[in-house]
Amino acid sequence: MGPRQLDHSTASEPQAVPRGKPIVVGLYGIPGSGKSTLLKQLEQEVGHEAFAFYDGSQVIDGVVPGGLKAFQAMGKQDQDHWRQRAISTIVKNCENSRKVGVVAGHYMLWSEKEAAGEIVCTQNDLASYTHILYLETRPEVVIGQRLGDLDRPRESATVSHLRRWQQQEKDQLRQLCREHDILFLPVSPHPTRVGEVSAMTKVSLLLRDFQYHSEKYNAEYAGTKLDEVLGASLGRPETVLCLDADKTLAAEDTGTLFWQMVSAKQTLKTLFGGPLRYSYTAFRQATLLYEEIANDWEYEGLCQAVAAKVTLHPELVSLLQKAADVKHVEVIVLTSGLRRVWEMVLKTANLSRNVTVIGGGRLADGIVMTRTVKGALVSRLREHHQMHVWAFGDSPLDLDMLKAADQAIVVVGDEQTRSQSMETELTTAINDGLEARQVLLPSNVSPRLDITKIPLVKVTEEDFIESVLRRRSPRVLIAGDRTSAKLLMTPTRNADLAGPALRTAHRQIGWYLATEFLADVIGLEKYTMPHVLGHSVSGYRLAHERQTLIIALMRGGEPMAMGVNDAFPSASLAHAKHPDELVPQNLHRSRTVILVDSVINTGKSVVEFVRHIRERYPIPIVVVANVVQDQSILHGQLAQILDNDTKINLVALRLSKTNFTGSGSTDTGNRLFNTTHLD
Repeated sequence: MGPRQLDHSTASEPQAVPRGKPIVVGLYGIPGSGKSTLLKQLEQEVGHEAFAFYDGSQVIDGVVPGGLKAFQAMGKQDQDHWRQRAISTIVKNCENSRKVGVVAGHYMLWSEKEAAGEIVCTQNDLASYTHILYLETRPEVVIGQRLGDLDRPRESATVSHLRRWQQQEKDQLRQLCREHDILFLPVSPHPTRVGEVSAMTKVSLLLRDFQYHSEKYNAEYAGTKLDEVLGASLGRPETVLCLDADKTLAAEDTGTLFWQMVSAKQTLKTLFGGPLRYSYTAFRQATLLYEEIANDWEYEGLCQAVAAKVTLHPELVSLLQKAADVKHVEVIVLTSGLRRVWEMVLKTANLSRNVTVIGGGRLADGIVMTRTVKGALVSRLREHHQMHVWAFGDSPLDLDMLKAADQAIVVVGDEQTRSQSMETELTTAINDGLEARQVLLPSNVSPRLDITKIPLVKVTEEDFIESVLRRRSPRVLIAGDRTSAKLLMTPTRNADLAGPALRTAHRQIGWYLATEFLADVIGLEKYTMPHVLGHSVSGYRLAHERQTLIIALMRGGEPMAMGVNDAFPSASLAHAKHPDELVPQNLHRSRTVILVDSVINTGKSVVEFVRHIRERYPIPIVVVANVVQDQSILHGQLAQILDNDTKINLVALRLSKTNFTGSGSTDTGNRLFNTTHLD
């Protein structure tokens, strides 16, 4: 395992990705808050190469016949028409120029003489903006700026009226933005807190973030971070443990603790319970909420305070400590919560050198860890990096990750605090094919669902720990000189034996290799079964046995394949002489494929099958044979595949130096089926 600290400031970034909808950022605030001034400053700071700047009033002046003076003389209905034309013009310009639009505009106009303000933001505005930044200038400052702006004479207003006006705009815009998939952030133009930067600096950084960050970029950047973690490892990992953080590593939800500390009106519960649900936009908005509530200096202090309240489950700490002692196991925390909090928690537990946290919380992190991203990262580990993945999670946000993993462990906490929606979604996932086990933390809590559907496991048991930490290589396993292997190979070499008796011998070899080797290579899972005395007991079966496909390479591989099927009775059995005879639906639903042949000479046939499957499905493949010509696994295409693909294993009863080019009475297929006289 390598150093566990990622440099989040220098990590390589994917390029900005094009979007279907142009990025249009609204710059709002009550009149006199400094929008026009900020717009001019931004033009100087970020330039026009990627950005286009618009003063809403000037755009209206350009599109309305007779200009702004004619517009002001119109009735509300006509004004709304031209306001919508103005924003449509801006959007069209941004589409054509492929630039980010920044628009200074108004949400509400409100004379102090009136009981309520007039909303001038149109439906076109809400359909066009992707982001809205609200200039939160103190009302006392606004009054001074309004008096000093001789080019725009404005009606006088009291501090209390401006404060009420500003608060209503913020509250209404915040809700409207969530209803229309728009990211919203208030920005203070006059820093008052330690470590706070100016509005121009902050907004220019925000614009650059808005320019490139999209759901596609987010997924690509998360993949880049994952690749960096593996690249920093001291050894080549064979197994990766991917763990959720909140309510998985510990009973606490650090997001809830954070918002309790700041006593804020806006919380994640309000956000995720609203129209955005748990979408990419919702997680991005959550990041902006953290940016709104605290600057970088304050955020760091709050994270330290939250981390001090977190206690890791000792059972998982023990497992992670054992994983830290082996170089072939990597541990990665994929958190939808706060990366910094969990880095601090792990540091306190002396695990930070061995466990990497990938997640967000600040715009500078570049990532929001959505449900989809978790699943994609686990898939990338299995398919691109060809690693065996264990996933641990507690909520629906973890289900994509659990479904994509080789081994899925649902962490079950106290009934009062655990996810209430998990029960329903977990049931659906199991009905769709998810095979998972559950661990109770603490051990006295009630399990989820029926334990026959999702069996219990203890992460402190030696069998479980061994199954997690065991080596996934060597990938060539030969029974060789074992006493049992010598007894089993004897009848296959007896020239007097053919037909049913030889098929029985091959079937026994298949069963032996399955129970002695395949069970170790693929792994076992525990399940509950009825005992003859009436109570329930634990039994074992092949991991994902019902999603295992045994393929008999015809015709010599059939008897051994039958023996493998005897050992794994819930697995499917298919026959094929050529790769194109394989049924795609069977492969699509399979988690493991076992290719069975009697004799491997050059390995050409097996390689054809492996490549055919690999081109379509990145699933583990185990090749099983009675006898393998030794040069085929040292040189040539089969040897190359075994060297380069960590998800391919070979299991055989014995190696031979003989080059098998049998025909007639020496051909194994003929001997098995008494057809030597027909060849």
